[in-house]
Amino acid sequence: MATARPRAGTVDHFDEADGLGTVRDDDGTSYPFHCTAIVDGTRTIAVDTPVTFAIVAGRVGRWEATAVRPR
Repeated sequence: MATARPRAGTVDHFDEADGLGTVRDDDGTSYPFHCTAIVDGTRTIAVDTPVTFAIVAGRVGRWEATAVRPR
């Protein structure tokens, strides 16, 4: 289940070869995400892109970003 409140942040890291990245919330918390979480379907996103996103409970017991959308 995703959080109800959209969050704002910036892409902090993205490895195109692995499809893995992190987004840093405006409050400073980082959340990992997979390229399939990018809403527009491009499967890639540039570092420093401002985004909105939601968080969900991940498979390894920590929060992950989903519905990553450039602002």
